[in-house]
Amino acid sequence: MAWAHGKETIITLDGDTIVDANTSEHTREADEEDMGVYGDDYGMPEGSIVRGTVTMGGKYKVGATGAAAIIEPLVGTVVALTVKPEGTGVGKPLHTMSVHVKKYTETRPWAGYITWAAELSRNGADTITTQS
Repeated sequence: MAWAHGKETIITLDGDTIVDANTSEHTREADEEDMGVYGDDYGMPEGSIVRGTVTMGGKYKVGATGAAAIIEPLVGTVVALTVKPEGTGVGKPLHTMSVHVKKYTETRPWAGYITWAAELSRNGADTITTQS
C-alpha cells in the first residue's frame, strides 16, 4: 500500500487554484439527536443532518496572485470547491462541493511571516468521484 503525501493536494475555489496553501483539513460530521424518552437509563443517539467544513491556510503572498486576492472577495458567498487530495491523475479521488466562504483571516506576527487562513462550510453534498 502506498502512502499519500499532502504536498500533492490541489484545491480550487470558484475556479481559481489556491497555490499558496500549505495546510488544509476537510471534516465531515453528523448532528446527533438523542431519541431517549422518560424512563430510559441510557442515551439513544441517532444520526441527523450531515455537515462539513473545509479549512485551509498558508503563507501570505504579496500582490494580486495570492490567496487574499482569491478568497477575501468571496467571503459571504457560496461557490464551487474542488479538492484533489492525491493530486491530478486518472483514478485519483476528486471531491466536488459547494461551500459558503465563512471567514478569511490574516495573522501578522512581529517576528515572522504573514499567514492566512480560510474557513468554509459545505453547502450540500460532498460528491466523491475519481478523475478520468
